Amino acid sequence: MLAAAAGAALSGLLAAPGPAHAIPAPLSAPSLTSTDIRSGDWVYVRYLAGSDSRSTVKAAAWKALTSSSVDAAIARFIVSDFPFAKKRAADAKVRNADFARRVLATHTAEFAPEVHAAARYALDHTDADRDYFARTGYAAAKERDRVAREATGEQAAALAQTDRDFVALLRDHDPGEQVRAAATFALRPAATDADLVEFFAHDWVGAAALDLEAFRLGCVDADMLWRATSAGLVTRARAAEQAARDAAGEAATQLRDAAARAWREAGAQTGPARVAWAQAQLVAEEQAANWQQVAQVAGAATGLNWHAIAGTAGATADSWAAERQNAAEQAAYWQALYAEALAGERRTTPTDGAA
Repeated sequence: MLAAAAGAALSGLLAAPGPAHAIPAPLSAPSLTSTDIRSGDWVYVRYLAGSDSRSTVKAAAWKALTSSSVDAAIARFIVSDFPFAKKRAADAKVRNADFARRVLATHTAEFAPEVHAAARYALDHTDADRDYFARTGYAAAKERDRVAREATGEQAAALAQTDRDFVALLRDHDPGEQVRAAATFALRPAATDADLVEFFAHDWVGAAALDLEAFRLGCVDADMLWRATSAGLVTRARAAEQAARDAAGEAATQLRDAAARAWREAGAQTGPARVAWAQAQLVAEEQAANWQQVAQVAGAATGLNWHAIAGTAGATADSWAAERQNAAEQAAYWQALYAEALAGERRTTPTDGAA
């Protein structure tokens, strides 16, 4: 794992490298009862309003949360508003604006002034400006920043062998696919010192942001499909159970059987979500531990090129820790829904000797 390898290879940067971070067991989140399921949906929609990278999804989530009929609005958001907002996010104009926002957040004025200014200009002006930025403006601004860095030569001159060693560790051990790809590119056979400087200046931060975004979107898009399906299954199971209570005789027996089947189907549907969120907790924990180690190394480093990552590593670690907590909460949500389905199936399945 990266934390252990970094401790071994960078003893010059860390006087007392910490031990390797083992991936712990998933967090135990507070249990939810059946009465908490609706509030669990509210919590998740609130998470999307604050964390989803798609501006259309954020706006739709906020609209549901601020509705005068919030429960109905959240139910509608899960079933129909979210898929519509997700589809709109793929529109070129929306996608270009979201791209400019991400670039602005990951390319600081201090370490990538031309890119930062170009992204700011695109966001503050027209759709055409944002389209230009996404197509060619971003690449052109990156090149201007690169030329300026090469002209001074300060960051290239500050490169040390330990810097190269750490980037090699990222290439081989970082848990993020995008960070590994960026490190691989910076160390490719044809790479120059300028490529390595660029990796430290913004490519590392940008790749880390893409890893976090990919994790979030993968979890969200799958979960929202499961929630939409579960909403219908649970509603049908509750209605079937109520119908069985209202009936008598042979009709009641048949309706109880139907209700038991409905609850069984609702419970089975929670399986993929429960597994996925348990795995998501482990991924987020590994990333949080990794970035905690990076923050420790960056804080101890004195090289000029480490300044950019030193300013963001701690915040990235905190973001991954928050993702782990969110995953624990969603795992608890789905476990509660499974428990409700099991209880419903038991209530509607006749015991031996029952009529």
